[in-house]
Amino acid sequence: MKVKNSRMEALKMLISSMELGSQEEVLQALEKEGFKLTQATLSRDLKQLKVAKAASMNGKYVYVLPNETMYKRISKPRSATEMLQTSGFLSINFSGNTGVIKTRPGYASSIAYNIDNSDIPEILGTIAGDDTIFIVIREGASKKDVINGLNMILPNMN
Repeated sequence: MKVKNSRMEALKMLISSMELGSQEEVLQALEKEGFKLTQATLSRDLKQLKVAKAASMNGKYVYVLPNETMYKRISKPRSATEMLQTSGFLSINFSGNTGVIKTRPGYASSIAYNIDNSDIPEILGTIAGDDTIFIVIREGASKKDVINGLNMILPNMN
């Protein structure tokens, strides 16, 4: 199961950071990251992640993760392995019972997913874009408690 989780994280990073328009392109990108899989397995992974196709800025149809209307693509994407070694977290700011987390392009969706699935009691939920995460904080929770909870997911936050 650990291999599948690593593969799924790499797949999310690749889709978030590259314009991949066919399963063949995705398979080649995954192979460069050390994941050799069949088209059938890739198809199941894409379905599980609810990946869709959307028009990119240049009109080419590319794979996108859910909740991503249009990704800002970076001109020289880093490898998924490289991206997985850094958290992608840049900053966090609070206003009332909300917070905004800034990330590197393509990181917000996977970080928000990890926040939502970590059961931090101070955080009710998140909404993620490409490089921004909106968090709703439980009434009465302190910013210090939120940051302590997030440190479990983003250890290099400070």
